[in-house]
Amino acid sequence: MSAAPHPLDRPIWSALTTRQQGLAEGGGEALRYPVAIAPFADMMDMSDRSFAALGGLLSGSEIAVLFTPEAVAAPPAFKVLLAETGEQMIGTPAECLLPGVDIVTLGAADVPAMMALVERTKPGPFGLRTHELGTFLGIRVDGELVAMTGERMKPGNHTEMTAVCVHPDHRGRGYAQALLSAVARQIVARGEIPFLHVFTSNISAIALYRRQGMEIRRRLHVTVLQKQG
Repeated sequence: MSAAPHPLDRPIWSALTTRQQGLAEGGGEALRYPVAIAPFADMMDMSDRSFAALGGLLSGSEIAVLFTPEAVAAPPAFKVLLAETGEQMIGTPAECLLPGVDIVTLGAADVPAMMALVERTKPGPFGLRTHELGTFLGIRVDGELVAMTGERMKPGNHTEMTAVCVHPDHRGRGYAQALLSAVARQIVARGEIPFLHVFTSNISAIALYRRQGMEIRRRLHVTVLQKQG
């Protein structure tokens, strides 16, 4: 008898069929998050029927971002905007305390500042409602949000750390490490396991996470699809 698949092998599908199923749009063949929350989607399998169901969820120029164990061979109805690999890293980052630095919880009122920081740092997909997926923590300097990190996918008993970003003028001060540490400790306190995703090409970030005590669990394929025409 074969072992059950690990929830992190298909993190998007796992999240949308477990702890975040209340957010899922779609049906049995294809699921996605609401567009304003995240562009992530996945399918039950790579059959023509599942691809058709995914296409049915997309309107106009909307995209679907997939994280899958194998490379995606999209049918002609789709345009592949990106096909890269990413490392899935797991573990609890080492504790990092910064004396005199206040870490604050971010909410709806902070969305404009969060969006501005994302635009400046390009940490990956982040929408107007991404903060609704979990706790987001930030650091302000002279009233300006200069660093943040938060929670995103929640497959099974795992919680993804995401949007690790620091304003270019404030790097090298340990802000990313401190925020990762703080977010991870909230996750662990709930009895969950922290993990994150980083592009394989982002060698410096992978090195940072390794120094923090995280390990690469596996490599995933990151595919961005858009309907043709």
